[in-house]
Amino acid sequence: MSTELIKLVLDDSAEKMHKAVEHARAEFSSIRTGRAAPALVEKLVVEYYGSEVPLQQLAGFQVPEARMLIINPYDKGSLGAIEKALQHSDLGLNPSNDGQVIRLTFPHLTAERRKELVKVVKAMAEDGRVAIRNIRRAARHELDQFAGDTPEDDISRAEKELDKLTHAQEAEIVKALEQKELELLEV
Repeated sequence: MSTELIKLVLDDSAEKMHKAVEHARAEFSSIRTGRAAPALVEKLVVEYYGSEVPLQQLAGFQVPEARMLIINPYDKGSLGAIEKALQHSDLGLNPSNDGQVIRLTFPHLTAERRKELVKVVKAMAEDGRVAIRNIRRAARHELDQFAGDTPEDDISRAEKELDKLTHAQEAEIVKALEQKELELLEV
C-alpha cells in the first residue's frame, strides 16, 4: 500500500515538473528574437465589444517573411481594437493597417537590447527552476508523512528518484535557456 502511495507522489511530481518546464518554454517563446512569430502577440489581450479577448481568438496569423507578421482578423470591425492593443503593448512595434489586415514589421535588435532580453530569459529560467524545486519540496514533505509506516529504504529510494527527476527537469530548462540565448544573440 505505501509503495503505491510513494509511486503516486513521484508520478504526480513528475507531471507537475513537466508542466513547469513546458510553462518556461512557453514563456521563452513570448520573448522577441528579431524574427516574426505569432507567439509574440497571440496572448495579447484586446478590448473587443466590452470584453477582453486574447488576440488568437480574434485573428489568424501569417509569417510571409522572417521579419513580418500579418494579423488577419476574422471580423474586420475588430481591426481598430487590435491595432490599439498592439500599440499599447510593450512590444515596441508600429502596426500598419490597410483596412483588411495588420502588418507588423520587426526591426533588427540592437546588441544592447539582445543582452537585456537574455537577462529576462535567464530570470524566466530561474523562475522555472524555482517552481521545480518547490514541487520537489512538496513531494518530500508528502514522503516524510509516510515515514512512520513505510520502510526507511523505500523512502530513501523515493527521495533519490525524486532528486534524479528534479535534476533531469532542471536540465531541460537549462537546455531550453541555452537554445533561446543562441537565438537571441544570433545576428
